[in-house]
Order: sequence, then structure tokens, then C-alpha cells
Amino acid sequence: MIKVAIVEDNQNTREGLAAIVNLSPDFRCVGTCSTAEEALKILPAQSPELVLMDIQLPNMSGVDCVARLKELMPEVKTIMVTVYEDPDRIFCALRAGASGYLLKRSTPEEVLGAMREVQQGGGAMSGEIARKVIGYFREQTTAKAEIDELTTREREVLELVVHGFSNKEISDRLSVTVDAVRWHLKHIYQKLHVHSRTEAAMKFRPGK
Repeated sequence: MIKVAIVEDNQNTREGLAAIVNLSPDFRCVGTCSTAEEALKILPAQSPELVLMDIQLPNMSGVDCVARLKELMPEVKTIMVTVYEDPDRIFCALRAGASGYLLKRSTPEEVLGAMREVQQGGGAMSGEIARKVIGYFREQTTAKAEIDELTTREREVLELVVHGFSNKEISDRLSVTVDAVRWHLKHIYQKLHVHSRTEAAMKFRPGK
């Protein structure tokens, strides 16, 4: 039987997840916590093999809690169970060491299936989350290809745009005219398929 712990600040959700865990003879809920701090204090003694973790906890976030738990309990597996489905949160959780990511509206069968998959060494995600992950990678690949088309000077201009410099400040730093900066920006917009400084900055990550 697999020992499971739950970290969730909403009592109804916490109790609901515990009930789902105990539906299956394969799993047993050995403890519940309402905060990350409480989890870090008591879970090492309870030795769960799997943790269902909320992201938005009071004070320390669930993502930070996952990273800390991994330090204290390297073998523990974690599934994020959350209402958030934006790519940044998904990847923060996965980078922190989470093994899976489910939405709170997942059915009991989906939760139990994800737990089994993770326990067997897989990475569990709902269909919605998996589609977002695939879409994220496609966007990143497209953005990188577009950025690779920039000239060295265009990248220099864009790095300064990212850091908030005006056209005049960019011209002073690069020892070029303001018209030259505008010319470079025009070509940057064309290559990145954007229409503003903000959109260009969002596609660009210095050093990548």
C-alpha cells in the first residue's frame, strides 16, 4: 500500500482529496497539512511516498515546498493539484521536482490514475495540461528560430529594449543614431512577427 500525504489549505478540498485517496486499496492517506511550513515539519516523520500538493498556499508556495521536500525526502514523488493551468506555473512546478500536474476539477478516477502512473515512474498530466505543455514547447521553438534570425546588432538593440532603455539611450550606448535604432527595431519587429517593444521583449530572453 502506497502512503500518501496531502498539502492543501482549503479544508473541503483537503478532505475531498483524502477521501479520493482512500477509495483505492492501493493507497492510504497518512497525513494532511494546510501549509507548506506544516508539511516540511511533519511529513518527513510520516514518510509518505507520494504527496498531492496545492500550488497557492499561504506564505511559502507549493512550488517552493516541493523543492524543499525534495531536499528532505529525495525519493518522494509529488503531484501538483491546482486550479492554475498557465504554462509558467506548470514549468515552475516541474522544475522544482514535481512528477505530475493535475487540475482540481479532475475526476476521482483521473486523480487515482495519475497517482498510479507517477508511482510507476511516469509523469502524470491531465489532457488539458499536456496540450499546454506541447503548445509551450512549440511556442518556445518558434520564438528561438525567430530570434536566431536577428543580427548581432539587432540582438544588442533588443537586449537594451528588454532592460527598458529608450531609443535615445540605446543610440548613446551603441554609438549609433536614433534613426538607426528605429531602423533596427523595424527589422526586429518584422523578424519576430510583433508590433511593439513590449511584444518583442516578451519573445526575447537575454543570453539564450
